Amino acid sequence: MNYYLKSTDDVLKEIKSQSTGLTSKESEERLLKNGKNKLKEAEKESLITRFFFQMKDPMTIILLCAATISGITAAYAHESFADVLIILAVVIINAILGVTQESKAEKAIEALQEMAAATSKVLRDGVIQSIKSEDLVVGDVILLEAGDAIPADARLLESASLKVEEAALTGESVPVNKKIEQLTLGKEKDIPLGDRKNMVYMGSVVVYGRGTAVITANGMDTEMGKIADALANAKEGRTPLQIKLAQLSKILTILVVGICVFIFGFSLLTAETINGEVALNTFMVAVSLAVAAIPEGLATVVTIVLSIGVTNMSKKNAVIRKLTAVETLGCAQIICSDKTGTLTQNKMTVVDHFGEKEDLLATAMALCSDAQLDETNNAVGEPTECALVNYATKLYLDKNKLIEQQPRIAEAPFDSVRKMMSTIHKTSEGIVQYTKGAPDEVLKCCTHALSQGKVVPLTNSIRNEILAKNKEMADKALRVLAAAYRNYDSVPNDVNPENLEKELVFIGLTGMIDPIRPEVVDAIAECKKAGIRPIMITGDHRDTAVAIATQLGIIQDAGEAITGSELNEISDEAFKTEIERYSVYARVQPEHKVRIVNAWRAKGMITAMTGDGVNDAPSIKSADIGIGMGITGTDVTKNVADMVLADDNFASIVSAVGEGRRIYDNIRKCIQFLLSSNLSEVLSIFVATILGFTILKPVHLLWINLITDCFPALALGVEKAENDIMERKPRSTKDGIFADRLGVDVLYQGIMVTIITLAAYFIGHYMEAGVWEIANSEDGMTMAFLTMSMAEIFHSFNLRSQRKSILHMKHHNIFLIAGMALSLILTTAVIYLPGVNTAFGFEHISVPEYLVALGLAFLIVPIVEVVKFLQRKFGRN
Repeated sequence: MNYYLKSTDDVLKEIKSQSTGLTSKESEERLLKNGKNKLKEAEKESLITRFFFQMKDPMTIILLCAATISGITAAYAHESFADVLIILAVVIINAILGVTQESKAEKAIEALQEMAAATSKVLRDGVIQSIKSEDLVVGDVILLEAGDAIPADARLLESASLKVEEAALTGESVPVNKKIEQLTLGKEKDIPLGDRKNMVYMGSVVVYGRGTAVITANGMDTEMGKIADALANAKEGRTPLQIKLAQLSKILTILVVGICVFIFGFSLLTAETINGEVALNTFMVAVSLAVAAIPEGLATVVTIVLSIGVTNMSKKNAVIRKLTAVETLGCAQIICSDKTGTLTQNKMTVVDHFGEKEDLLATAMALCSDAQLDETNNAVGEPTECALVNYATKLYLDKNKLIEQQPRIAEAPFDSVRKMMSTIHKTSEGIVQYTKGAPDEVLKCCTHALSQGKVVPLTNSIRNEILAKNKEMADKALRVLAAAYRNYDSVPNDVNPENLEKELVFIGLTGMIDPIRPEVVDAIAECKKAGIRPIMITGDHRDTAVAIATQLGIIQDAGEAITGSELNEISDEAFKTEIERYSVYARVQPEHKVRIVNAWRAKGMITAMTGDGVNDAPSIKSADIGIGMGITGTDVTKNVADMVLADDNFASIVSAVGEGRRIYDNIRKCIQFLLSSNLSEVLSIFVATILGFTILKPVHLLWINLITDCFPALALGVEKAENDIMERKPRSTKDGIFADRLGVDVLYQGIMVTIITLAAYFIGHYMEAGVWEIANSEDGMTMAFLTMSMAEIFHSFNLRSQRKSILHMKHHNIFLIAGMALSLILTTAVIYLPGVNTAFGFEHISVPEYLVALGLAFLIVPIVEVVKFLQRKFGRN
């Protein structure tokens, strides 16, 4: 309903309420009928649904296929179901980890949402009560004052200099002056939300003055509710990591099927006779290859590495809502950030002043304002006035005490035409008036000024000095206010501005600014070193934006800045071409943010976008990585974001980017380790099958994959970041999982481990039989198992860095050392423990054989070190 086009009496009549509010009975009935005043939450999936959703992962599907094949063959051959149980255990653990981590992230988001104000002052039964905001109903009359969050959409009934900050809905950072008169339509069919001066909306904040309003819409019927409902239906795309793992799964699936079909067909064709037993044995060989080709631990390792990364990020104030969003941060190339609160402290502060009597200047500024000190001695109210009150506090001028000494007895509120405000106070020496406002306007009302401790006429020389100082402050992007005073013998009869604001004595100027966060300067520098381009987006004027961006190191000259109005003159096609020219956007509207994101993404750049208001939600949704604000952000924004900053700090984004890069590096290390290990297993089985002997059985391969491989892989997953991780350029999104020669490394390393393992088998057979020949050998199989297991363990140390020598790593990975020790102990136990070695079909090999196997396994370290040296010396290409 267009309540802004109706009088207050008509509105109250239509919604069956009155200026004194509802009765308790009426409110209870409406609450039962229409529901609570809160945004509809997305239906949460049950734990069972989430658990089975984890099964959709391609790697998990491959594992389930392997389990099915193993189960069928085990049942047919009346063998143990150990293989099946091990695979299913891996799948279940992986799913539980995924569900647990996503639940933790949701709880963190819920905790952040509880930071919002939860109570409102309302007239019930004609009495002011404080109730839960969610219990408000249509017809309730709410009381509003500076600092209050608007709990629902409402039509104003009273307004005393009321100003409301509606940036969450309109994107306009300047507070809106509110009035109660009904609006009228002109030529337009409707009045834009930002121009509905007699309405207040959920998600807005009162920054000045007082008022009362009757609720006209609550919950999902509010303007915020409509936006939330639209966003709830938006679809989310897949992250780069999801895409890459899906590609890897596809490759592995094709590889597994292809190799199994080939070996099965080859074995049948070369068999002397074909019967059920031969076919079963041949099929078991194919299953061995399938088990060897599938890195059973990969899905689990990736999930655990991401979980650990998410936990680390949360400790650094970055709450990740989805596991796979971590990797997206690691390849971010553009970070578009709001200025206020993210790059700056979101706290206007007086940083300069002009005038002889600073105490008088601070007193005048503090008293001629409506900001108040709370119980913690912090100013509450409109940001500019809070800065003035805090300025006085720093000079040991407590506003509460000033009010006691000089109580306000009259006032002429600020308005945008006069650009001034005046208050009249009673003092022990008489009556004094303080006026503050825009320097040009205040000076027009002044006839005298303070100079050398005396009140002197305001000469042109003094006026020019004041104006010069005003320009000097303005050139520094400071917001400048002037203060003046006037003495009276008695209280003026006429307190109209025309009567009060004349014959004033100029006191001085204050210059204030929202200071930059000191840590952000280093974060911006780190961004640039890392090949990431920071972009500042703000609703402030160009001069202020340029000054702040220059201090931060985002730009070097004003030519890199553009305003929203200038952006409107550029077509989308032209903007895509020119976008690299600009790093600062001033006086922007919400739709501009979406244009900026889309233009960068059209150039193939991974783009992050921060936001706090509901109006930011579309741009956050459009970005590759949407970042919501935990302190100032609305619930809707947090819900659509991929990451929420608990401290609203840009430096936390950069820290999260570094963590994302480390995690992706470690995932690649895990993938390289597991695939090179599995490739060696596949090649060993393949060669042995072609030559006609059994080198390893399926259960041996499962043991290696789940025990010997998983421990080192997990240890690689927690490897500390390499020193140059934030000195590299962001990787391209076009790079596949095998980019940067990872595929070549996997290939040659897998071949090397295969050669070492085959050598161990033949040496073991020779040490057992005394002859070199191709034949089945229990000693050979046992030595091959030990060599392959330990070669993969030793190889994990190689992969602490893809290119650096392990001798040059400046820190130790105690988890890798512990994993090596544990894997060695367990592998040795499998070989030597009575009963266990029999179950695995191992021979009790001698100490010399054991040492030879370990020596062969260690050869992988110097081999890879030599290759790394050559790669560093002659370049990767």
